[in-house]
Amino acid sequence: MHPENNSNYKPIGVFDSGFGGLTVLKEIVRELPDYDYLYLGDNARAPYGNRSFHSVYEFTLQSVKMLFDKGCHLVILACNTASANALRAIQHKDLPHIDPSRRVLGVIRPTAEMVGNMSKSKHIGVLGTSATVDSHTYPIEIKRFFPAIKVYQRACPIWVPLVENNEIESEGADYFIKNDIEQLLLQSDKIDTIILACTHYPLLLHKIKKYLPKNIRLLSQGEIVARSLADYLQRHPEIETNCSKGKTINFFTTDTTEIFDKSAELFFGQSVHSRHLKF
Repeated sequence: MHPENNSNYKPIGVFDSGFGGLTVLKEIVRELPDYDYLYLGDNARAPYGNRSFHSVYEFTLQSVKMLFDKGCHLVILACNTASANALRAIQHKDLPHIDPSRRVLGVIRPTAEMVGNMSKSKHIGVLGTSATVDSHTYPIEIKRFFPAIKVYQRACPIWVPLVENNEIESEGADYFIKNDIEQLLLQSDKIDTIILACTHYPLLLHKIKKYLPKNIRLLSQGEIVARSLADYLQRHPEIETNCSKGKTINFFTTDTTEIFDKSAELFFGQSVHSRHLKF
């Protein structure tokens, strides 16, 4: 019997448009190993980064509802594009009608809450997808916690395809990564901290560091989100009690499972066996 057929099965849902959210799930499981987890990758419609605001919202809401149907009372949008374009609408418009007791959290706010403490110059760079950058969510959220900070952004639309098409070591990857970093740093010579505002980007870390001055600090989101989630569950026992603890991880994809499993292993760091999900 699949665990989702058990009424006591209430996993923490983790959603991403593709594979990148697995880098976040990996850190969450490391931080909170006792819980059940259910990962959903909407790979059939990925990437979200170049899609319209409306499409990202509709796709994300559909996926959140699916995770709710499978027993999740708490869902993490482990996708910057979904967090930037859909989270607020889902929290304020949809959840009150679907189930006010359930929660959907994103990856942007936890990052915004702590990034100001990492920068000495108070000049921060953001590298992200076009949708994330165009939403201006990072500058808005960061200024909410740290009004004095200046935020500079650079959209990197080619970076996700480089990862998903396994072209990380290509000359093209070097060209685009070098160019995007240079264009970001041209906006200010005071930038001392850069947020990798896409969960795919940790796989490009060695390339990014190659073209980044040594004095600039890079922030990946997995560890930040994992620590933030641990703190959230401690502060919200009414949510924590609706998260089952069976130490299971189940994976779903809207695309071909064979393709998903092969690539997912690269992101998650261990073998993955997924099931297909059709909306």
